[in-house]
Amino acid sequence: MRFRHYKYYIFVSELNETIKKNVLKISKPNLILNFKIVEESSLTLAKNIIKFCKTHQIPFYILNNVKIAKQLNAHGIYVSANNKKINLSISSSIKFKLIGSAHNQYEYFIKQKQNCKTIMLSPIFYNNKYSQNQILNPIKFNLISLNWKTEVCALGGISDDNINKIKSTKVKSIGIKSSIYKK
Repeated sequence: MRFRHYKYYIFVSELNETIKKNVLKISKPNLILNFKIVEESSLTLAKNIIKFCKTHQIPFYILNNVKIAKQLNAHGIYVSANNKKINLSISSSIKFKLIGSAHNQYEYFIKQKQNCKTIMLSPIFYNNKYSQNQILNPIKFNLISLNWKTEVCALGGISDDNINKIKSTKVKSIGIKSSIYKK
């Protein structure tokens, strides 16, 4: 990824040498552990990713699981768009940063009530997960997030080919997934 002034949120479900190398090339990376931690093999993987994060002073977030985030001493929690629970049962003594994901204004208001400090608006560009008519593009992205009072993060289909278009938005951070797996 080219632009250094953005904060990057990187979704990972594994850790290999290619991913490590790509993460370390990025300035201001944050990892979002995007897998089920309840299985023993996943817990081992989580510990390897966390060790990597702590060694390189990279903040990490746990997907939708407050209990596991507390156990692993995570920097925060990523609250997916599917998670509509308003009360996330986070004690005020714990300093978690909440990051949320939204696809429209309604989901934005839910994430705002969940006290998310950063909200990822998705999908800005085409990717395999969404059909062509669900893509926001930078203009619609800007219109939807125009009056948002939280930090806005672009998510969905961001690659080296279209990252220049991100400059036309007001984002301070970018969420990426597939491009981190490429050699």
